[in-house]
Amino acid sequence: MSIENDIQQAKFRNEHHKVSVNLIYTCNWMMEQHKKFFDNADITPQQFNILRILRGAGAPLSTLQIRQRMLDKMSDTSRIVDRLVKKELVKKVICKTDRRLVDVTISDKGLSLLDSLDGCNDEMDASVGSLTETEATTLNQLLDKMRG
Repeated sequence: MSIENDIQQAKFRNEHHKVSVNLIYTCNWMMEQHKKFFDNADITPQQFNILRILRGAGAPLSTLQIRQRMLDKMSDTSRIVDRLVKKELVKKVICKTDRRLVDVTISDKGLSLLDSLDGCNDEMDASVGSLTETEATTLNQLLDKMRG
């Protein structure tokens, strides 16, 4: 498939415009591919991102630190964390060094959920499975270059 066929647009202003449209379309396509995994776990992609951030940090993080690491910078981190608390996937405690801050940690239930989702990694990776390892490396380098 080509972007032209997928969105039924034969002409773009130039290749840079086509790249922009293609990236947006592909991002949304990938999110749709991964949605079934998140739906089965009863979480959103943003919640999944926060759980992975907390697991990777290995230490409590403030909501500001979480927001800085999130893939979706427009997310309302505090509200998402509150939803994760209700699901008992994370814990919030007052920071010992600065009582104005809240430390967030992943709970055992959150770790268990991520462990079960880790079993889907191969299926999730399949959305980019048509790329060789070399092509994936090249694409990563090009995307990094594009962001400066």
